[in-house]
Amino acid sequence: MTDTSYYVILNANAGTANATGVTPEALFELFSRNGLKATIDADSDRPLSDRINDAMASDASTIVAAGGDGTITALAATLVGAEKSLAILPLGTVNALAKDLHVPLDLPSAVAALATGVEQRIDVGEVNGRMFLHKVVIGLIPGMAAGREHIRGRQDASAKIGFMRYFFRRLARARRLAVVIEPNEGVRRVERVQAIAVASNSYDEGLGQFFSRQSLDRGTLTLYVLHHLTTRDFFRLTASMLLGRWKSDEALTVESVKAITINVRKPMVQVMFDGEVEMLHTPLEFKIRPLALSVIVPAASVAGTVAGAAA
Repeated sequence: MTDTSYYVILNANAGTANATGVTPEALFELFSRNGLKATIDADSDRPLSDRINDAMASDASTIVAAGGDGTITALAATLVGAEKSLAILPLGTVNALAKDLHVPLDLPSAVAALATGVEQRIDVGEVNGRMFLHKVVIGLIPGMAAGREHIRGRQDASAKIGFMRYFFRRLARARRLAVVIEPNEGVRRVERVQAIAVASNSYDEGLGQFFSRQSLDRGTLTLYVLHHLTTRDFFRLTASMLLGRWKSDEALTVESVKAITINVRKPMVQVMFDGEVEMLHTPLEFKIRPLALSVIVPAASVAGTVAGAAA
């Protein structure tokens, strides 16, 4: 792929980028060292939407999100159905999609992997016309995530201890939420839940795996309903995830669907949208967009997927 041109949108404020001080000059040098032609947009003072529009208007065949999951999701939403492909340089804190696609998490290796990368098409979730790559969560979890924002970027022990106190205090006081769940194929029902999530494809069980997906092209959504979450439930679920058998936990039910509508008795609801906390209008209408996004992944990850499927 050495004849491919790349347009890189660098979010210098993303977790890893901010911590390591990645510069556009260093990034350009990494591309050049691997024989890759790149345009680097590092102007984080401009609206991201304007920067994405410039990238889409360029001659580059691949647009690179050099940032965290928020940057990746925003860029992917524009690339759905387009002829250009998405590539990822994981510079965020979580880097969920990069891990699912087996993109190296260190910057030099991630750029080097682009030189031999191959195109792969993946599914994209949609809620109320907006695209998501991981999951949308309502209920207790978004409130917890909002509290996390107060310590973003802080590494001191006092901040982490303060957040843990906040977390367990919220957990002890949490009330269940009444939701109306209406799958495209199934019975409409009302449930009282602590949290509910809709994910693009499904998270796999495995020793030490936390919310990782081996396949992003199954063409389904997965509904996760957390009926209750006490402190005891939290520690049990965490241990179950470490041991790779969390889907059978008594507090949780899992359901595969093609489309689903979720409603609450409010005109808007707080959600965690691919890791970012925001408000969405209700009802929440979900569907899957099969193979709607072209991504560039390391050739070795595709070979591993094929080998695993044949085994």
